[in-house]
Amino acid sequence: MDIVLSAAALLILAPLLVVIAVAIRVESKGSPLFSQIRWGKDGRKILVFKFRSMRSDLGDPTGVAQTIKGDPRITRVGALLRRTNLDELPQIYNVLRGDMSLVGPRCHAIGMLAGGMLYEELVPEYHNRHSMRPGLTGLAQMRGLRGPTDKAAKARARIASDLRYVRNFSLLLDVKILIGTIANELRGGQGF
Repeated sequence: MDIVLSAAALLILAPLLVVIAVAIRVESKGSPLFSQIRWGKDGRKILVFKFRSMRSDLGDPTGVAQTIKGDPRITRVGALLRRTNLDELPQIYNVLRGDMSLVGPRCHAIGMLAGGMLYEELVPEYHNRHSMRPGLTGLAQMRGLRGPTDKAAKARARIASDLRYVRNFSLLLDVKILIGTIANELRGGQGF
């Protein structure tokens, strides 16, 4: 399902992907794509792609410095991409490659902090979420647990949702999450 849907999505969305890439290049120097090493299935490290939403000279390739509302590193085009979550579209290629799935726990940058601590220190069972491929969207995102994890409680809630998804995985749950994610995005999304 992941391969068929991601291949179809890349074909259908190709014109939009080109327009986004051109808009990024027109506004600022650097590649329209941004890549980052993140946690994958079984704790493997994977290279994840996104559209670049920040000035290339100010971005953090490690992903440890989380983006905040009003972040001065974000470009005008980048702000629109982030608000609509279009910056995530290149990850469809990661799904096609088999590094990611359409639905699963979102992949985090290695060394990402939550509430000022490493996720692994804050939530001892953190790496249990890596027993599955990371997803473009997941239960935590559908529940609105997105954005900076500067508060420990929010970070724990996000991981609890991820672990609940891992324990209760089913095709029906994936369909519900996909439909819920699309509905959230059509209502305006929650990106910034």
